[in-house]
Amino acid sequence: MKRKVLFIAAHRPDRAPGQRFRFEQYFDHLASNGYEPTLSYLISERDDRVFYAPGGYLRKGGIFLRSFARRSLDALRASDYDIIFIFREAFLTGTTLFESLFDRSRAKLVFDFDDAIWLPNISEGNRALGWLKNPRKTEEIIAMSDMVFAGNPYLAEYASGFSDCVKIVPTTIDTEEYRPRTRVDAGPVCIGWSGSVTTIPHFEYALPALTEIKRRYGDRICFRVIGDGGYTNPALGIQGVPWRRESEVADLTAIDIGIMPLPDDAWARGKCGLKGLQYMALEIPTIMSPVGVNTEIVSSGTNGFLATATEEWVEALAKLVESTELRRQIGTAGRRTVLERYSTMSQRDNYVRYFDEVLAAKAPRRADGARSSSVSSTHA
Repeated sequence: MKRKVLFIAAHRPDRAPGQRFRFEQYFDHLASNGYEPTLSYLISERDDRVFYAPGGYLRKGGIFLRSFARRSLDALRASDYDIIFIFREAFLTGTTLFESLFDRSRAKLVFDFDDAIWLPNISEGNRALGWLKNPRKTEEIIAMSDMVFAGNPYLAEYASGFSDCVKIVPTTIDTEEYRPRTRVDAGPVCIGWSGSVTTIPHFEYALPALTEIKRRYGDRICFRVIGDGGYTNPALGIQGVPWRRESEVADLTAIDIGIMPLPDDAWARGKCGLKGLQYMALEIPTIMSPVGVNTEIVSSGTNGFLATATEEWVEALAKLVESTELRRQIGTAGRRTVLERYSTMSQRDNYVRYFDEVLAAKAPRRADGARSSSVSSTHA
């Protein structure tokens, strides 16, 4: 009989990159190894358009009520599952009510997070609802979980303050879907960035370097911004294109050099390097800010470049613009890194092993039926 896993997340399948690159792409492998995954999500395609837009609080109230009903049903059936896997949080506000109810079921709890979500970070469309958030929510969920999946060592260090069972599980790329295209040495070299409306300020950290590169190379280069269809920069000839799941890989493969600039702050240090890993999987030579896990992913000058000051960004970009062979060498080494350490294939057996491990662990129960917090494990 297959062991049942209920995945708790905000979005429908294939909608949110965090969910897709953290756990959705493991569903088939889990199913082939004795597990039956089920995803319970809150925000439908119709609700999506309302939830992230400014205002519309009456309709958002409807989303809240439907979400509360969905999670109440999940709590009632929690003991039908062997594992309840919570991605980031079970509910949209600061309450840990549903995590607490899951904790009182017979299921083991696995908590997964891929950002520094204990820091205040509210979408622009919901800034007026920021008072509903609870800064201590993340630590409370970690403390009641049997196992924690942290996306990088920085997140794992935070989680270790509240749990004895933390595993570092990197964000991974499906390298069967992310296949490099054959590149031809014709036309301008395209320098590109992929992100979202909310992360476009990160792209703008690179503008001084991109402006200098444009001054030097003129029509020999062009720029591409993916993820914010409303973004424009006439001086650099940029008109952003929206993110589209159906053309995600094709949009990225139009890039010859991928960039991932970041500020060096607490939120950015929690990032798991997804943009850079996407470029690298497609053999696109990549330049990253040396922030957080980026310094573990990239060995500068070997499988990518790390750059902090504008001068370093300009130097790395110029080298890649001027040499087709260097772009090929760096791109090939970058994909090799992803295949070996950051691909779904490289990590999928760890998912099964960790699930087996959490089910095998004997957690003593309190008189009320809930687990104690005494389960321990070696940190990954």
